[in-house]
Amino acid sequence: MLCPVCKSASKVVDSRTARGGRAIRRRRECLDCAGRFTTYERVEERPLQVVKQDGSAEDFRRDKLEASVAVACAKRPVSPGDIEALVDRIEDGLSGSARKEVTSARIGEEVMEGLKPLDRVAYVRYASVYRNFQRIDEFQEVVDELIVRERREGRRRLQGELPLPAGGSRSGDG
Repeated sequence: MLCPVCKSASKVVDSRTARGGRAIRRRRECLDCAGRFTTYERVEERPLQVVKQDGSAEDFRRDKLEASVAVACAKRPVSPGDIEALVDRIEDGLSGSARKEVTSARIGEEVMEGLKPLDRVAYVRYASVYRNFQRIDEFQEVVDELIVRERREGRRRLQGELPLPAGGSRSGDG
């Protein structure tokens, strides 16, 4: 493998499995400039085709998906590892199906479902581009949906923390 900085040969310093055993992560060091970089080795699978809204198709590109998620998460408390894990889950789900084609709409929905619990601002950002919001009320609908969901989850958490009545008996057991 050539060094990305000086284009000289490199050596492997460390290898370990990555992405749930589906890849090998190799830490490399350049023999000339001593710079370090990481490469991933994984099985080349059949290319997955993404069918766009206009009917055209293109090969699935993980880097394109990762970049779109990273843009939505910019300046948010979401780590690069969180982004990579989300993209891994989406890619695994897509490649795990027997289909050779997937719609861009399905990918967009999966990204939004993954962003919703991760960071709600990133979710709204992504949704605004993906759903192509044209009016402020479209933003408001998404925000209202998130507020309702958050309140529902909060009530569910509180209900799980309610103490039993004194004496340990439940109402209606008597």
